Amino acid sequence: MDLYFSPLACSMATRIALYEAGANANYLEVDPKTKVVQNDGSDFRSVNPLGLVPTLRTDDGAVLTENAAILQYVADRFPTAGIATDPGIERSRLHQWLCFIGTELHKGLFVPLLDRKAPPEVKTYTLGKGLSRLDYLENYLRGRDYLLDHFSVADAYLVTVINWTMATPPVELAKWPTVKAYYERLRARPSVAKALAEEFELYKAEIARHKAAA
Repeated sequence: MDLYFSPLACSMATRIALYEAGANANYLEVDPKTKVVQNDGSDFRSVNPLGLVPTLRTDDGAVLTENAAILQYVADRFPTAGIATDPGIERSRLHQWLCFIGTELHKGLFVPLLDRKAPPEVKTYTLGKGLSRLDYLENYLRGRDYLLDHFSVADAYLVTVINWTMATPPVELAKWPTVKAYYERLRARPSVAKALAEEFELYKAEIARHKAAA
């Protein structure tokens, strides 16, 4: 399968899930500005017209978009990895957390804060509304190692999003010690540590490439 990704973007969650599963995949880097696939120089928009990562092409050629859908596909594709859940209420809980991370944290909180073109008043409004989501997460995670009763694709997504606090100074993890401890614990997990190290190097190369082209 082919995973189209950009370094340290939300697509890293799928890389983590694939590493957890011990699965083989082709990792195709997409430049977030030019939408050029760095591996072959092709236009990523010919694969996903929206130009958004992650995008996954399965072994049979089907193209999947949207983080929650891709993560659930990977979890189901490799059942022995233990990153999915059983059908029923637990599957609904997994879907619940993927939706929460995607809407309340990813798009609702971090995207506006990371947008360099967003006016200051937009960021102020976002912080005023969005930090309560981290309060909710802080309370939920007390006494828990993971979002469910085991590491799942939801944790892969959450640790990816929390990692963005490095680029959003107004969100200081020290204010949420349980969330911070969760993040630090998961960063030490082999699949997460490997993904972070690899994508951080690719991110540095991406920044250098953009500076050279400016």
